[in-house]
Amino acid sequence: MRSRTPEDLSGRCPRCFLPTSLCLCAELPRIPTRTELLIIRHHKETLKSTNTARMAALALPHCRIVSYGSPGHPFDASLLEDADDTWLLFPDAQQTPAAHAPPPRRLIVLDGSWGQARRMVQRVPALRRLPGLKLPPPPPDTRRLRRPPHPDGMSTLEAIAGALAYLEGDAVAEPLYALHERMFDQVMASRGR
Repeated sequence: MRSRTPEDLSGRCPRCFLPTSLCLCAELPRIPTRTELLIIRHHKETLKSTNTARMAALALPHCRIVSYGSPGHPFDASLLEDADDTWLLFPDAQQTPAAHAPPPRRLIVLDGSWGQARRMVQRVPALRRLPGLKLPPPPPDTRRLRRPPHPDGMSTLEAIAGALAYLEGDAVAEPLYALHERMFDQVMASRGR
């Protein structure tokens, strides 16, 4: 189902974008990580209440979201210039980290539909040069806010949790998986389900 968040956020929390009666802000975990996360979010995701990157940024102090594709506002590729110790979280990454490579200092996460993310990689050459982290597919019974285009698809919040589990351990990832489940419950409640 398409997310229908009003542009003026009428009746919604200005931080989590959920209806004020279902706001998750008081329940958000604060999860410190050694990995810095830079989320490049397609501009069409900005106002969607089902955008899980927003929740990740609220829970992770070392996470920042930048916009991509906004009309009249070109993407600032200089954000990718300091690519040392930087990996790209992307299922079809051009290259993979060396077998015994040290964990990255920074992880780039693309937030958008599968097609939007693929076009970001095609149009931003610096992304193609980064070593890519590919995650195993989620369990088939995982609850979904949106229908992924293929069975290996997952939300940005789940992908960040999986990447942090790989890079920093399950203790860092578990609160993010729990947040995804709580967000799913709240979004379904907002839809009367």
